Amino acid sequence: MASVDKSILANLDPISSLSPGRMAELADLCFVEHVSKDLDPFRMNVVKNSQSLYLLKGELGLRFEDGRKTVLKAGSEEARQPVANGGGPLKYALALTDLEIVRIDTDLLDIMMTWDQLAGYEHSAPKDEALIQPLEQVRGTADWMRETAAFSVGKLQSGVFSKLPPANVEEMFRRMSSVPVKAGQTIIVQGAEGDYYYLIESGVAVVTRSVEAGHPPVLLAELRDGDAFGEDALVSDNKRNATVTMKTDGVLLRLKKADFTELMQAPLLSKISFAEAEAKIASGACPLWLDVRFPSEYSYDHMPGSINVPLHEIRNFMKTLDPAKEYITYCQTGRRSSAAAFIMAQHGFKVYVLEGGSRAIRKG
Repeated sequence: MASVDKSILANLDPISSLSPGRMAELADLCFVEHVSKDLDPFRMNVVKNSQSLYLLKGELGLRFEDGRKTVLKAGSEEARQPVANGGGPLKYALALTDLEIVRIDTDLLDIMMTWDQLAGYEHSAPKDEALIQPLEQVRGTADWMRETAAFSVGKLQSGVFSKLPPANVEEMFRRMSSVPVKAGQTIIVQGAEGDYYYLIESGVAVVTRSVEAGHPPVLLAELRDGDAFGEDALVSDNKRNATVTMKTDGVLLRLKKADFTELMQAPLLSKISFAEAEAKIASGACPLWLDVRFPSEYSYDHMPGSINVPLHEIRNFMKTLDPAKEYITYCQTGRRSSAAAFIMAQHGFKVYVLEGGSRAIRKG
């Protein structure tokens, strides 16, 4: 299979309305597929309507559930649209000649269309500090949304923004500020109050944590374009548990705590009662409890069958988890487990927070 040239996609609807950046991303994800005569090109479309199929070369016979028949020819005005789009339920399709087609994931295309349409809105916002400017004043909102690496299609499909209501996403853009940063600049200090949520638009940052006085800090993670940080303290309403320092020059996008709570935290956190959690564990829907307290707390008292993943280690531990499964986080009160759940949700995990934490269970 050969990759699809952008000029081909530009002749297909509604793909033709995508911004140049999204068009280029889509072209890298699509391939021209050859289908032999007398075969049904929809035979691989296992999940109904999961793919939009476009005819690039050849003739395709279509028969609809209501008995109507038609022949679709490549290059025609009808072929600019997905095959059988708007024609009603399709009974079957048959290649009347050898075909060239391109399949596009319907959800992927819808995400791109939604994102680009949101990018069409322009807003004004009050000035922040001297070097910190509202995004619309740095460049057009549409340009920023379409070009930044922080919002690549991969991030939109499985990252934090895939789980937010579109209205929240648009409002978040309006309230965010762009912050130019330099290599060696400290952005977050361990022990400080949480005030902002950050996204890395460009650059590299390192996360470190001081465990004992007099000992060098421990490197926890290296963050790059599109990664987020600072959510732990905001969700748990605690002090910063790590220090974040820029390794290179770059640009950060930041959101104030109140805006973060309103637009991101509330929609992403799913709380669950102990009875509901036990039922999910018993049914196998959730494979295990994630205890995000310190090892000393875990060793003293923990849920049967749980595993200990301290909050500050959750980012690295996620690499060992199956994103297709569901998880339940808990701690003493629900604060740390909420922070862990939010971090996991940002990376596409389906995760629940035990409401009230283990303390609520003992009271019950």
